[in-house]
Amino acid sequence: MKKFTTEDGLVMPLDRANVDTDYIIPKQFLKSIKRTGFGKNLFDEARYLDKGLPDQDCSGRPLNPDFVGNQPRYRGASILLARENFGCGSSREHAPWALDDYGFRCVIAPSFADIFFNNCVKNGILLIVLDEKTVDSLFREVSALPGYRLQIDLAAQTLVKPDGSVLRFDVEASRKHILLNGLDDIGLTLQHAEAIRDFERAHQSRAPWLFA
Repeated sequence: MKKFTTEDGLVMPLDRANVDTDYIIPKQFLKSIKRTGFGKNLFDEARYLDKGLPDQDCSGRPLNPDFVGNQPRYRGASILLARENFGCGSSREHAPWALDDYGFRCVIAPSFADIFFNNCVKNGILLIVLDEKTVDSLFREVSALPGYRLQIDLAAQTLVKPDGSVLRFDVEASRKHILLNGLDDIGLTLQHAEAIRDFERAHQSRAPWLFA
């Protein structure tokens, strides 16, 4: 899993509350479990004017000009600004896979669905919770200033705006450790590899017949 330490990224605003995981990555794309290749279908139903199909070449599909992500000013964005209850709905892990494959390293919103939150952490995506008033202010600033970027420092838990002002955010200690060190569930377990081997040796000594 990729580490998250700092990010200096362009911000894309998605001014919509209660964005569910089917909106993030529609159900027809859930057949694959490769974790990659989903970025082209992120927000598929809003992003394109036709219906997307699995394994389809998206290069010639008609783009929806009203979808914010299709505006040239947001091309290459790595920070997504969203509204409350982002990631609600079904628990599909394909949603963070699609966000990551597209290039988003961080999502900022007033609140997130719990399962989606945990899935993002396990895939190296930082979710930052800020109060609604602050998020409203960020939406206004992003809209008013093309090329709006934020500098995020996870260790310091700070977010620096273009004018140099600093916002601070909270992050649970274990999630911060996971992201800073790029540890998925297997990586966390392997941190205790020596203790696991010691247990196995002791258990084999106590009950050798189980290992015959």
